Amino acid sequence: MLEQAGAQQAGHEHPEHYQQYGWNYAPPSRFERITMAAWTKPSWLAPLAILGCVGAAGTYVLSNNPTDAQLDPLGPCAFKLLTGLDCPGCGGTRMVWYLLHGDILNAVRYHVVALVAIPILAYAYVVFAANRLFKVKLPSKRIPLLAVFGYLLFWVVFAVLRNLPWAPFDWFYVS
Repeated sequence: MLEQAGAQQAGHEHPEHYQQYGWNYAPPSRFERITMAAWTKPSWLAPLAILGCVGAAGTYVLSNNPTDAQLDPLGPCAFKLLTGLDCPGCGGTRMVWYLLHGDILNAVRYHVVALVAIPILAYAYVVFAANRLFKVKLPSKRIPLLAVFGYLLFWVVFAVLRNLPWAPFDWFYVS
């Protein structure tokens, strides 16, 4: 109650739906206002920034063949250097390399779990970009939280099993 009274005395208005539930409302900070303005105005900026990041990552993968024996500019995986084990993301860059070259079987071999997420993330981006750029509402479904946790659990199990050196798990070992 004191916080509400103090906020009202400071000249901050509470939206009705906050007052209705007795929640305290703090206006956004200057940093939050600048961040949200950069993300929301102009409306084409966020989709373009995401597309630029994906394009830069794809260009990096295509210009530095991760499947050859040469050392890439970013160096080897720090997790693998320290532990000798494949990290949960190991093979992801090689998976993208093979996917960009149309070799689905090798893409599956290097990181099947990440490969499963690509079509879902691509469609989510199309829905987001269509809405932001053209105000078109494409059909989309909210992914249940249980499915997200199940996927993450599957990723962890995959990360553990791929480090086991005997059959059939050695097929997932990406060395």
